[in-house]
Amino acid sequence: MKIVVLTNEYPPNVYGGAGVHVEYLTRELSKLDDAAHEIEVLCFGDQDVASGNLTVRGVNPAFDLPNQDDRHAKFLNTMLRDLVMAGSIAEADIIHGHTWYSHLAGCLAKQLSGAKLVLTTHSLEPHRPWKVEQLGTAYHASSWVERTAYENADGVVAVSGSMNEDVRSLYDVAEDSVRTIYNGIDIDQYSPTPDPDVLRQYDIDPDLPYLLFVGRITRQKGILHLVRAIHHLDSDVQVVLCAGAPDTEEIGREMESLVEEAKAQTDNRIVWLAEMLPRDDVITLYTHADVFVCPSVYEPFGIINLEAMACHTPVVASAVGGIPEIIVDGETGVLVPFEAEGGDSHEPRDADRFARDLADSVNRLMADPDARTDMAEAARARVEDVFSWTAIARQTLDFYKDLHGSDDT
Repeated sequence: MKIVVLTNEYPPNVYGGAGVHVEYLTRELSKLDDAAHEIEVLCFGDQDVASGNLTVRGVNPAFDLPNQDDRHAKFLNTMLRDLVMAGSIAEADIIHGHTWYSHLAGCLAKQLSGAKLVLTTHSLEPHRPWKVEQLGTAYHASSWVERTAYENADGVVAVSGSMNEDVRSLYDVAEDSVRTIYNGIDIDQYSPTPDPDVLRQYDIDPDLPYLLFVGRITRQKGILHLVRAIHHLDSDVQVVLCAGAPDTEEIGREMESLVEEAKAQTDNRIVWLAEMLPRDDVITLYTHADVFVCPSVYEPFGIINLEAMACHTPVVASAVGGIPEIIVDGETGVLVPFEAEGGDSHEPRDADRFARDLADSVNRLMADPDARTDMAEAARARVEDVFSWTAIARQTLDFYKDLHGSDDT
């Protein structure tokens, strides 16, 4: 088959779980069936890669579209790239789009090429209302693009059972068109890699226990709730925040204010690393962390938890979305109850209570090294058993074959 993968993110331009997913999925797909299939990736950027049956082409048109609101510029630029993507596909059997950023290209290319259109549900716009802060009314346009794509898709990959239910209820996608295929992890790359010198390089005290957060500064990832939780942590817990790329200037300023407040009002050592770190260094930070914390308020899957678990680190995470399908409560980590406000909001009904619950869960684990050791071993074992990329690529290719072999047009 000729398989064309459409994505915003692809190395070196990766800032979230979708980019990690596409990188490893395409790599593993290219190895299957004795490399009989041709895999082409079209992405945002200037990438130009040819490796066997895997090719990668970046799309970066040098044209500025007019806009009436500065917040619309990114959306309009995305639509421009999508048009270029759609016009760049000579032929295809399967077109696989990742996130709304590539969905218009997928819809157009399906009509132009006659290929089957597959979408992966990394997230869904109706569950991210805070994006209006970043996009303005372009959020309504991105939501329309997403809805239109799901109405035209031949098949949908849901990254968790929770997302399977969401995409069917939100967009009335037929049950037999959706297949749940988890995200995965490279268990060879993500493995315990200790190196105290890396910690010292980032001003982390290797002699102090620490909790670790890795993620973007966005309301979805719940980072502000974690910073508020610092006030309730035991004073000997070091806090390491690998948090950058704020969605908006406003949330960036809010983060700065809360961190400064925590530094002034607590005795906890706080290390905030705002730059993107090399992957190998992040793996080392996972390895040395006593607890990884994922305070997300919306998380379709949560690949970041797999990364920590693969490095022998137990996870404290909010019990939302697909996270309970990754973490076995009390065995590989701790799930923190999360009650949303209701409606379209994913903020906790009681933000202070949620912050205290996060802190209490961390404090209990920090005080029980035997429990942390047992959870760390169980976490690594679960990742190896359930979440390898080879198995996930095989499931995805089987889905492609089922769609390609169907009589539907």
